[in-house]
Amino acid sequence: MTSQLFTPFNVGNLELANRIVIAPMCQYSAVDGCMTDWHLIHLGHLALSGAALLTLEATAVEPEGRISYADVGLWSDETEEAMARVLDGVRRWSDMPIAIQLAHAGRKASTEVPWKGGRQIPPRDKKGWQTVAPSALGFAESDNPPLALDKEGLARIRKAFAEAARRSARLGLDAIQIHAAHGYLLHEFLSPLSNRREDDYGGSLENRMRFPLEVFEVVREAFPAERPVSVRVSGTDWVEGGWDIEQTIAFAQALEARGCSAIHVSSGGLDPRQQIPVGPNYQVPLARAVKQATKLPVVAVGLITGFEQAEAIVATGDADLIGLARTILYNPRWPWHAAAHLGSTVAAPSQYLRSQPQQYRSLLQAMGSAES
Repeated sequence: MTSQLFTPFNVGNLELANRIVIAPMCQYSAVDGCMTDWHLIHLGHLALSGAALLTLEATAVEPEGRISYADVGLWSDETEEAMARVLDGVRRWSDMPIAIQLAHAGRKASTEVPWKGGRQIPPRDKKGWQTVAPSALGFAESDNPPLALDKEGLARIRKAFAEAARRSARLGLDAIQIHAAHGYLLHEFLSPLSNRREDDYGGSLENRMRFPLEVFEVVREAFPAERPVSVRVSGTDWVEGGWDIEQTIAFAQALEARGCSAIHVSSGGLDPRQQIPVGPNYQVPLARAVKQATKLPVVAVGLITGFEQAEAIVATGDADLIGLARTILYNPRWPWHAAAHLGSTVAAPSQYLRSQPQQYRSLLQAMGSAES
């Protein structure tokens, strides 16, 4: 029986070799928004993993949109050139398609890196800055309150997303994912817990969706029509009275009507009061609900670690694709092991073909690269 996890899939015009995508993962290793040698090492080895798509980490569209001072950005010629150097190195040895996640951290910006505690850094600190949000409500009570964005601020951020999309196109990136999840700026507009505005961008669901949809529209217009633009959402805040799956479906349907190519369904991150029932497949029901309500390709993510588990998610139709993050950091050859377990074939660099175990005679096939 053919493994569904290793069947090809198209997201718009983008052909994927299988159903495994590498989700964006912040590395907190940039300098002034510029990628470094760490990114070349990190992305280079993931590009040899046999997954179908590699997504670059949350990339801020303006300096104030970074989660931390060590986040990647794409707002200047310098940040674009640094990313180009990394991409050139990765592409020299791998033909895996590469997407980018464009993001703005909103009120969750200006933080320390996670391994140093991840606390918010106040604007008076040389590594900190003033955050912005839909409303002047901090993520935590101890945080410096964000400034509520005015019309000029909204226009500036829309323009920044569009410019980052144009830079992404120049870099030859195969797809864009817009980050509207995990409590960052676009999610903050969506949730009634963080959006207390009384203008056209707050109150009703239609109004709360307005700015995220405007951002999608300017990104879609700025990026070549033949390349996909997808959106990552939190399916629920896991807090009573917050963003939930019914509102997520309405947002997904509005995105679909505007030409969205796919939707990646995660959850949480907006409110410290969240009560998340963490466990294997805990976010899959959210992905399933969106898939049943739209015709969009759907990515499921979150504690997907087992080979049969991933196969079942795709085979039952709960989602079209599965996203791996921490799982593939822990085991960068997860797709190889999954293919071996499921009796399938996976792409590998020619330099590694001789590593194929004797019992798996047709497991590895040579991947393409600029050097091949």
